[in-house]
Amino acid sequence: MNQNIKYPFLTSSGSIGNLDLKNRIIMAAMGSNFAGEDGHTTEKLEAYYEERAKGGVGLIILETSAITWPAGASMPNMLGFSKDEFIPDLQSLTQKIHQHGTKVAAQLNHSGKIAQEDVIAGRPILVPSIPKSEPSDMFGLLTEKEIMSFVKAAGPDGKGPRYHELTIKEIKTEIQHFVDAAKRAEKSNFDAVEIHAGHGYLISSFLSPAVNKRKDEYGGTPKNRARLLLEIIAEIKKELPNLTVLVRLDANEYRIQDGITPKDFLITASLAEKAGADALDISSYGNSSKGIAFTEAPLVHKPGGFIKFAKMAKKTVSIPIIAVGRIELNVAEAGLKNEDFDFIAMGRKLLADPGLPNKILSGQEHLIRPCIYCYVCVSQIFINQPMMCAVNSQLGNEYRNENIIHTTADQKNILVIGAGPSGMEAARLLAMRGHHVEIWEKDKDIGGTVRVAALAYEPNGHLISYLKNSLTALGIKIKTNTLATTESIKIFKPDHVVVATGATRDAPDIKGKHLKHVFDGEQLKGLLFGSDASVIKKLSLFQQLILKIGRISQLLRNVTVLRFLSKIWMPISKKIIIIGGDLVGLELAEFLIERGRKVKVFEPSPSLGKNLSIVRRSRVVHLLKEHGAELLTNVNIKEISKKGVLYELAEDEHLEESDQVIIALGTNSNLDLSNSLKNLGIPITSIGDCTSVGYIHGAIADAREATLNL
Repeated sequence: MNQNIKYPFLTSSGSIGNLDLKNRIIMAAMGSNFAGEDGHTTEKLEAYYEERAKGGVGLIILETSAITWPAGASMPNMLGFSKDEFIPDLQSLTQKIHQHGTKVAAQLNHSGKIAQEDVIAGRPILVPSIPKSEPSDMFGLLTEKEIMSFVKAAGPDGKGPRYHELTIKEIKTEIQHFVDAAKRAEKSNFDAVEIHAGHGYLISSFLSPAVNKRKDEYGGTPKNRARLLLEIIAEIKKELPNLTVLVRLDANEYRIQDGITPKDFLITASLAEKAGADALDISSYGNSSKGIAFTEAPLVHKPGGFIKFAKMAKKTVSIPIIAVGRIELNVAEAGLKNEDFDFIAMGRKLLADPGLPNKILSGQEHLIRPCIYCYVCVSQIFINQPMMCAVNSQLGNEYRNENIIHTTADQKNILVIGAGPSGMEAARLLAMRGHHVEIWEKDKDIGGTVRVAALAYEPNGHLISYLKNSLTALGIKIKTNTLATTESIKIFKPDHVVVATGATRDAPDIKGKHLKHVFDGEQLKGLLFGSDASVIKKLSLFQQLILKIGRISQLLRNVTVLRFLSKIWMPISKKIIIIGGDLVGLELAEFLIERGRKVKVFEPSPSLGKNLSIVRRSRVVHLLKEHGAELLTNVNIKEISKKGVLYELAEDEHLEESDQVIIALGTNSNLDLSNSLKNLGIPITSIGDCTSVGYIHGAIADAREATLNL
């Protein structure tokens, strides 16, 4: 164990079964949709995994793969382990991972009642018992475009899934399918297999008393419900005694009546160990028909949300325990040190920064690109699209021969205007290419609108910290309080200008928008940060005094401090109407609700939060409603008066009283500076929201594209 680094336990070696791992960091299985439609690996998928192996992770658990492909698949682009024809491609994948000293496990699965591809093809859905149907509360939150991705899931006849209750003979056949898939994994040079016995898939359906209503030896008692899993483990160990076998288990089923409980889980854990499992990977599951449930499990939003279950398992069995579920590095280190678990599995963190393990080893934790828990990655899978990452635009592009980071012989003097995420990311990439880069920012502080976003949703702020640290490490000069003009740019004499000034935020022309109790997005920002004197004049003298003190003391410049202080006091009334229910409006509503305000959101379009990822959107909407917020769509705003907001809904007019109105509409591209620079004869590239409003994901992607094209 290296005591000279910050996380000696995380970086220490460890063993699982016959596997010796160089560190305790495991890449958790996450569906990517990077495989081919034929079930084979692709260049894209192989490069994606190789990048994580290069980054220094000890073990990669491959994304969930279909043992009976195409049957039993839950995604359109899912790896198959059902035929020997897959072996050569799988061998290519494992070879690329192994050359970097990383081990790899195949996650073997039959998706059971979640086998979407079976529904689409009209194949029967294999289940222990016929499940009860339950309407989903997510469907009403989808945009028209997103709904189209779900239409085919109704099957060829539009009637949805056709369930088939497995006979005992058919159960034995499925057990053999798992064994055969494990044999192919071993022939493909995988170091281990993980049996997926969680997340609503076939094996977990047998384990769950909510689904398994059988009266034979595969139902009833916890031991009987676990029989399918135990026989799979035992048969694989019998046929392949040297193959390491991991088991992913649900410790709890959230919002599922009569679902798996921790008591059930611990019984199964003990039985799995006796059957021959070499390690347990501890997860949980939630009711897929409830939008909030997905961020309770399996993609837990609460930091360290499953650690309590890992601790339970550690006290119950003697085999290694793998903990997972939004575990921060310091928490992981402490858990390993206290022997609460033996390994830590990361999913989203390694999507955001595949080099995370190596950065820990080299003492560069401050340069780890953070996951901001926006759920873009998994939301793509919901609509059958390839996975992406908001903060890492290289994800899924690893296979392209683009060579983003290299030292160019054609070094240029590049001026970046704007220190929001797009400008800072562009500066980082350009400097890593060897260009001389300087950033000008008109405000006192860097971060752009992400500073406001971080106030409403704390994880956003980590991105700004990472970018700031990266620019400092690269020696990039950032000049704040510096307004870029054609004259000042001409004097600077750059070889190229990158314009990343962000969008304009002008409220639409609503009658009454200039009243003293009405604020648009820019005014609200100026109000909260105490930076807009003209807006502050709208307040009472007492409120103005408090903000003046905060401004003079510099407290209002610190987002972390401001987030805390805003829970004690802020110049926002108790009863608020927000006009606009997209990303900005919903995150603002979330921020205000947490601070005890009564909020109503009026959205002119049919959809709420269309620029929030599906999973985050469903979580926010659920929590807002749970806390009493009223969310209306298809609202036609007629007028804002001192009494409130006059609006039309379903051809009826209503007057809703309020103390304050916040207009969260009117975000538009802004090419004014770009256009004014055209006559200078200097090459210009415009990126980020000033060209097209794309929020964080669009800003980071634009920076990458600009770097490639410059």
